[in-house]
Amino acid sequence: MSRLNTPELDNAPQASQPILEAVRKQLGVVPNMFRLAANSPAALEGFTSNNGALAKALDVKTRERIALAVAQINGCDYCLSAHTYLGLNLAKLTPEEIALNRQGRSSDERADVAVQFASKLVTQRGSVSDADVEALREVGYVDKDIVEIIAVTAENIFTNYLNIAGGTELDFPAVRANELNQAA
Repeated sequence: MSRLNTPELDNAPQASQPILEAVRKQLGVVPNMFRLAANSPAALEGFTSNNGALAKALDVKTRERIALAVAQINGCDYCLSAHTYLGLNLAKLTPEEIALNRQGRSSDERADVAVQFASKLVTQRGSVSDADVEALREVGYVDKDIVEIIAVTAENIFTNYLNIAGGTELDFPAVRANELNQAA
């Protein structure tokens, strides 16, 4: 059970209701994470605005690969479940690719460097090396892309922490961080 209130659309704070309605219109449902974030209209607005802006960053496969790696490192079952579902159904990643992403890798050479970089950002709390940045450049990432990799990583850290601390109930097919071999 969730540790924090997960309000229904009509019970959410008034300022959160139009944002939740927009999420419902876009996705057809309002996932529990958005409902949990709705407790704070400011947090919900900040997250959805950031999420909308970052939807234009990188490509969907890279964003989902990063999300999977970050969720695995942080042990966020909610985000692993959501991003496994999105990875399979939206980004069209294979179960094998998702398993690699959860290990901080990718079968795509360019994406592999980005996912490894994102993993280092999390595990080393931002302390990456010149060589790490140079590795991104060697596969064609430019400064814009590197900033976007950092931004996508940070956004996923926020959602991981929100869902772990809030105890968000799963509303996606369950994927558990402690079951790494069961990727999809």
